Amino acid sequence: MTHETFRGFFKSLLPMPKLIPELKVSNFQKSLTFYTKLAEFEISYDREEEEFAMLGKDGSQIMIEALTAKSRNFEVGPLTYPFGRGINLQIQVSDVDTLYENFKKNNYPIFLEMEEKWYRQDQKKLGHRQFLVQDPDGYLLRFFTEL
Repeated sequence: MTHETFRGFFKSLLPMPKLIPELKVSNFQKSLTFYTKLAEFEISYDREEEEFAMLGKDGSQIMIEALTAKSRNFEVGPLTYPFGRGINLQIQVSDVDTLYENFKKNNYPIFLEMEEKWYRQDQKKLGHRQFLVQDPDGYLLRFFTEL
């Protein structure tokens, strides 16, 4: 078994999240670079002929697919920048500070600078260290680590 085959086999044993967003993107290569180099996701698998990739990071998964005639079209209206208006994707990561520094050292615009935020859940408070960025199409991503 090759290293790549072993890695693919191991990944197939991981539990699949119950919800995996699929984002249409205007420039597949630009988005793939953003998600893999800046947001530090790994490619779980891809279909280059469809300009599609399943990405994973710390147990979270997301799909990106080019907005082209090659892809299935589930549009309910015109897509104009910023895509995904009214939604932000909250993504728990193991080390939010290192990820934040990766965006900063690459001079990527930060939508909301790093903050400590506490949220009430019934009678207890949950703490997050978090920041927000927009991907190349304007999807809003909130990366956090629990406090």
